[in-house]
Amino acid sequence: MSVKIYIPGDSGALAVGADKVAIRMAEAIAARDLDVEIVRNGSRGLYWLEPMIEVETARGRVAYGPVRPSDVDGLLSSGLLEGSDHPLCLGTTADIPYLKRQTRLTFARCGITDPLSLDDYRSHGGLAGLINAVAMTPAAIVQEVTDSGLRGRGGAGFPTGIKWKTVLETGATQKYIVCNADEGDSGTFADRMIMEGDPFVLIEGMAIAGIAVGASKGYVYTRSEYPHAIRMMTRAIEIARKNNILGPSVLGSGHSFDMEVREGAGAYVCGEETALLESLEGRRGVVRAKPPLPAHKGFLGRPTVVNNVISLASVPIIMDKGADHYRDFGMGRSRGTIPVQIAGNVKHGGLFEAAFGMTLGDLVDDIGGGTASGRPVKAVQVGGPLGAYFPREMFDTPFDYEAFTAKGGLIGHAGIVVFDDTADMLKQARFAFEFCAIESCGKCTPCRIGSTRGVEVIDRIAAGIEPEKQKDLVADLCNTMKFGSLCALGGFTPYPVMSALTHFPDDFKPRQLAEAAE
Repeated sequence: MSVKIYIPGDSGALAVGADKVAIRMAEAIAARDLDVEIVRNGSRGLYWLEPMIEVETARGRVAYGPVRPSDVDGLLSSGLLEGSDHPLCLGTTADIPYLKRQTRLTFARCGITDPLSLDDYRSHGGLAGLINAVAMTPAAIVQEVTDSGLRGRGGAGFPTGIKWKTVLETGATQKYIVCNADEGDSGTFADRMIMEGDPFVLIEGMAIAGIAVGASKGYVYTRSEYPHAIRMMTRAIEIARKNNILGPSVLGSGHSFDMEVREGAGAYVCGEETALLESLEGRRGVVRAKPPLPAHKGFLGRPTVVNNVISLASVPIIMDKGADHYRDFGMGRSRGTIPVQIAGNVKHGGLFEAAFGMTLGDLVDDIGGGTASGRPVKAVQVGGPLGAYFPREMFDTPFDYEAFTAKGGLIGHAGIVVFDDTADMLKQARFAFEFCAIESCGKCTPCRIGSTRGVEVIDRIAAGIEPEKQKDLVADLCNTMKFGSLCALGGFTPYPVMSALTHFPDDFKPRQLAEAAE
């Protein structure tokens, strides 16, 4: 019987040499005439251990990592195929503490299955949600998703069921499902991991959404920087279509739903749903004024569900296990699990899926292991480049939408970027303004002009030109941007700027004075 060795084909693993390891492994296996099958799975999300390879044994999968091509011969000679001990051996994969502490619902198969094997997907519980959904009425599906408490995982946290109900109840001959896979936030990679490691779960989620609201066409809108994800999603869609999961009669139900991948140019503002729709229609990505909402008039002026990858990929588990099962995880109005992406200056960078309610300190110090540099943690930015900077005094904040809002922050796409005590928060505030100025679509004045003026004012603070007056001006600019911008790009830029100014005032001393004090 052939032994299976799993070597990730996820682009995060590829970036640190997974392809080279796979090639060397294939050569070594051929030279030894071994009966071994190499499976290119997705990553488990333990990126500090990539390339992490696994071998299937009688006691379960055993992991080794990080593996280099030069390690392959030694691993095989030491008994890799039997899961024998070796300096790179991490033990049974399921018992690795980082994985063992997680509650994987959305990412239950990621890193376990062959991403393009439909049989593998089915054998690990795939399609159970869709099978249940085709036997239900659209209204019943929408109610199940509503009852689960699922909220938009792309950042806004809007209840998914309410959005679906609006589209269901809006009459039209054609409706659409649009998956927002334009993952542009720094420190985020969950969408990519799903598309590369478990693409069928996204297809299943979109098919369920289509049946629920009466949409027959879906689009996955992603960025050109994700070539591996685009390739995997495209191939998975072709496989799903050939197996009657997509097409004129989904699983023989009579419901029609098909989908395709559309590639954007990588503009950050296209992560905003209306700018995304503009781009999807072939125009420049510029924010639309609302109303009308996309749920009423979205893609091509038709009712459209726009959901993030993780939102849609969470639907199959809800339809399989039930709303109560999903809602049992979490706290307050934040139900289910959230895939937290830990990045930056951190020892154990990777994806950690768990129920809402963990504290920020647990995520950074315990799970993340503190800084990679070994220096003290100074700040953590949660929610991408538009997220607030939290100092250590706020590390008791639970990972919950309302808890973060109450402290002037946002969870966003659940990316956490860690900074040590060498970080200059004035420079970080300047970067937030500069980022907004560069990425602004230019439609509204507060975002377009306010961000540019913000860079100038921060520079005047650094130069010691009436610093207190400039700080007041920064606060005034941020207030205007927050309440006057058309979308979250300008509206959320004040979060990093004001949190940096509020929590790290010493970094906003004029540079000449700061240098003199040293």
